[in-house]
Amino acid sequence: MLASAWATLLAACGTPPSAPVQPANVAGTTARPTGVARTWDEYKLRAARRIHAANAAETFSGPLPDPLQSIPVLQVKLNRDGSIKDIVTLRVPRQSPETLELARRAIRRAAPFEPVAHLPQPWQFNETFLYNEQLKFQLRTLAEAP
Repeated sequence: MLASAWATLLAACGTPPSAPVQPANVAGTTARPTGVARTWDEYKLRAARRIHAANAAETFSGPLPDPLQSIPVLQVKLNRDGSIKDIVTLRVPRQSPETLELARRAIRRAAPFEPVAHLPQPWQFNETFLYNEQLKFQLRTLAEAP
């Protein structure tokens, strides 16, 4: 009787009893994505999560300080296999210019990224690093993620 009630409850929720439970899609999660990213927006979010996970000791969470200490913006150009082809500086921070190199190292630490051959060219994405006074960062992509 209890098993029947449980099956009825699960059926009412629309989740079959054998369906695996997936981790919540939370910014900064280290859960391994399934399948390939279908769009550049999805790819960029996965790349940001990978950068965050690979550099957890250098990140901060919570509200962004006002003003931010430094805001370097980088463009990551990729090879078809997800390896880094080049990292181009789009914005050099006026304050704490050393964060530019910190951001470059954070990206390299996270590489290689997922393959991109199935996505339209150019194979690249931009990322904005938001540094606080302790020179720890949040990624704009994750700060703005729903």
